[in-house]
Amino acid sequence: MNKPQRTQRMEPRIRQIGQILEKPSKLLYKELSYKIIGATMEVHKILGQGFLEAVYEEALAYEFELRDIPFERQERLDVKYKDIVAKEYTADFVVDGKIIVEIKAIRCLSESEEAQLQNYLKATGIRVGLLFNFGECSLNYKKLIR
Repeated sequence: MNKPQRTQRMEPRIRQIGQILEKPSKLLYKELSYKIIGATMEVHKILGQGFLEAVYEEALAYEFELRDIPFERQERLDVKYKDIVAKEYTADFVVDGKIIVEIKAIRCLSESEEAQLQNYLKATGIRVGLLFNFGECSLNYKKLIR
């Protein structure tokens, strides 16, 4: 008895190309992002929820040092508007000059915190932002790419 041969389902070529084009942006600073996420998970595992943001910031700075993750803390960044600096923004962390890290210690993240980070990325020209919330039972985070 001959078994019927399975035919592979071919995806349309355009879809394949689209998937390939989407991947590089998702992988932008992938290894560095994983290191940052690992450090924040360690902080949350040890401290849990319930502290003020400043406590998590201090602990995360120490964890970055332990893991040799290059960072600037309370980094002042210019928010540019046309030919002027409209305001200075102070990022919780800028890691390796590539990723803005914002931390919160609130009940849950909202679109407002995401929009704020998205605006900081747009205004500063930095392409990747990580938003962490230590105020929940489990560490909640979002990666934003401009």
